[in-house]
Formats: sequence, C-alpha cells, structure tokens
Amino acid sequence: MSSLTWPGDHRAGALMSDGALLDAMTHAEDRWLYVLTEHGVAPSYRSLRNLLSEDDIAVIATQAESGGNPVIPLVDILRARLRAAGDEDAARWVHRGLTSQDIMDTALMLTARDAVTSTRSELTVQIRRVSSLADHYRHAPMAARTLTRAAVPTTFGLKAATWLHGLVDAAEVLAALTFPVQMGGAAGTLSGVVELAGQARARGCRADFPVSLGLQPAAPWHTHRTAVTRLADAVTCASDAWGRIANDVLALGRSEIGELSEGTGGASSTMPHKANPTLSVLIRRAALSAPPLAATLHTAAAEQVDERADGAWHVEWQTLQTLLRRTVVAARQSTALLSGLRVDTAAMSARLVQVDDEVHSEQRSLAALAGHEPAETYLGLVDDLIDEAITRAQPYSEEPS
Repeated sequence: MSSLTWPGDHRAGALMSDGALLDAMTHAEDRWLYVLTEHGVAPSYRSLRNLLSEDDIAVIATQAESGGNPVIPLVDILRARLRAAGDEDAARWVHRGLTSQDIMDTALMLTARDAVTSTRSELTVQIRRVSSLADHYRHAPMAARTLTRAAVPTTFGLKAATWLHGLVDAAEVLAALTFPVQMGGAAGTLSGVVELAGQARARGCRADFPVSLGLQPAAPWHTHRTAVTRLADAVTCASDAWGRIANDVLALGRSEIGELSEGTGGASSTMPHKANPTLSVLIRRAALSAPPLAATLHTAAAEQVDERADGAWHVEWQTLQTLLRRTVVAARQSTALLSGLRVDTAAMSARLVQVDDEVHSEQRSLAALAGHEPAETYLGLVDDLIDEAITRAQPYSEEPS
C-alpha cells in the first residue's frame, strides 16, 4: 500500500490493510467452523482460507453498506463459494452461533497484534541504538535548554538517556498488551452457541476458539472497549516517545544551532542547497496525529450503549486501522532516524562556551549560598542518571542468544 497524503505509508506494507483485515476475518470464520466440527456440532469442516481473492475486497466493501459492516457480505460469499464447491454442510454452518461483531473485533485484534509485534521489534532496535548513544556521548558537553533558553550544562549522553526512558516506557506498555478474542453471539449471552451445541459443548467451543487463533480468552466485550482503548494508549505512548526525539532533532538541527542532523536529509523542490530533516518532520506529524485518534476511540468507548452499540462501535474500525498503520510507519522511520543520526560535539561545545555566563549563573548563586567557590564542573549526577537509563534498558538491549 501507499498513500499520497501520508508519505512513508509504504513502510507499513500490508499491516492493518484492508487485505490483512479480510484475511483475518476469514481466518476467524475458518477457526470457528473448525471448532464447531471438532466438538461434533457442525457435520463438516472445510478450510475457508483459499476461497477469497483480492478482487473480493472491493465487492465486500461496497456491499458492507447495506448491513453496516463487512462481515455480512463476507459470510454470504463464503457460503456461496462452499456451495459452488459442493460442500453444502460447511456452507450451512459457517458463522453459526456468532455475530458480526465477534468476527470484526477478533479480526481487528489479530491484525493489531501483528502491527504491535512489528512496532515492538523496531523499539528493540531503537533502544539498543540509543543506549549506545547515551554511553558513547556521556561526556560530550552541551547546553541544556529550558523554555527554549540555555539553562545549565549537560551532556548529550544524558539527553539520549532521557530519550531512552521514553522508548523503554513504550516498550513496557506494548509488552503488557493482551489481544482478547471476541465471542458473545447476538447480545453477549452465547445463547446461539448453547442452542446449537448444548451447554457442555458450548463451553468447549468457547475455550478452544481463542486457542485456535492464538488470542487470549475473554468475556464478551461488545460494549466494554478496554481492549481497544488500551491498545490506542499504548501506541500513542510510543508515538509520544518518537515525537520527543524528532522535536529535539528538529530544534537542535536548525541552521543556527547545528548540533544534530539526520544522516540523509530530504530534498527541497526549489532550494538545492537544503537537506531537510524529513524523517523528523514525518515522525513529528505522526506524534501530533496519534492523540486525536486515540481520543476518538475513548469517545467511542464512552458512547457504548445497550449490549451492542449503534455507531460507537463502527467508528473504531478505520480509526484503529489508521492509528496502528501510522504507528508502524513512525516506528520504522524512527529507527531510520536514529540509525543515521549525526551528533556534532564540536558545535555543542562551542555553543556551551557562547552561553557560559547563562549556564553557570545558578551554580554561582548556589556556591555563594553554600559558602564555597564554584566546582570545576556543574554536571551533577549525570553519569549516575545515564547508568540508570542504560541499566533499565538492558533487557531490551541484549542480543538474543
């Protein structure tokens, strides 16, 4: 996939695409038919995975309007294809006992899991890189800035350590996510499955369905949307961390500062001398767009009603698809940015000399209060703070054995 309005979209490949979602919906229907057959409820199982093609996406998308979701035309097509193949038994039992939301939510969890897995992989690479930066530049002096002004001396190693904490925060939040199956039937009572199978076999089907998909078992969450909002919050945390790094690269890469720069700058359409910080700009764009998308998902969660919601559920699909796809793009762009990042320690040192009076004013006043001459350096516990960040990142920084 690619998008003219979201440069870099191709970096996400098929993740969270319509094709991936259709494949996940079909996979969920396939595993449910398999479970029904295994428990002696349905008389015949036939794999559904090769019954569709990319050409079906446009047909299903168009027909989805009549019922309000793409599962309804998907089921119709699957049944028709099974009948055309002479498998009437399998056709009759496809989707029985479930509702559209069961398949749609389950498919979104399957595709979201893939997107999160990719994002976590990128974060691991980034944590290793930034740990190295923090250690390598622990003694590279520069001016710390607060409210855009020079404040006190610091080192680039400590700045990188601050980035590192944000990346580890994101890695921890993403690692804690669960991806629950959705299985509740028409109104979250599982009455359809019990009617088909009886209580004992219905319990067996319910237990085996998430296992067959590699998802977590869960109570029906048709109008309890924590799984979605936690996911949105977690990926927004990652975008926040990348945005913070991109902002530093943009600010410190200004022509009049020149302390950081991208390895390969982007081109300008009119000024051949420019090497624009394109990756940083695009990462910042993603960081600015993520919170509103997450807010939409929280609004949808707050607007749930009855046992199945009218519109609040429907608004989640493309919002989540967009948020996760953009997250993967930003993750891969951030890896590229950090891999090629250039640090100009000479420019940092020169700027620190220029603002020497400003950055040591606090030191002089505190030394006077304490009744002694200012120390030779004013870097506090920078080494300790860097070591703490690197130690915290260690589980993510170690190469797999």
